[in-house]
Amino acid sequence: QVQLVESGGGLVQAGGSLRLSCTASGRTFSSYDVGWFRQAPGKEREFVSAITWRGGILHSVSVKGRFTISRDNAKNTVYLQMNSLKPEDTAVYSCAAKSSSGGLEVSNTYDSWGRGTQVTVSS
Repeated sequence: QVQLVESGGGLVQAGGSLRLSCTASGRTFSSYDVGWFRQAPGKEREFVSAITWRGGILHSVSVKGRFTISRDNAKNTVYLQMNSLKPEDTAVYSCAAKSSSGGLEVSNTYDSWGRGTQVTVSS
């Protein structure tokens, strides 16, 4: 089972940017699809973005045009570049990996999860 560690969270003003990293250890990482989810206090977990092992990309409507996702398999790392941040983006962001195909927006299809990193956007 792949182990995931997020980094790059923090406090930023509205309109600013952050880049989150998800670094994995374990075997066959390059074969995994990787997704980012977020959860704000009192709200359900929300799909953000995902990238497949082939490089296919999916964003939620709420972040499309502002966030980009990429992966560097040589570094076992997936990045989430977040631009034009809004206060409503404030949440704990977690990355997840899965070996099965399909269902990128469905959290329970993922095999492994990181512990999450806090992103706070001030107005």
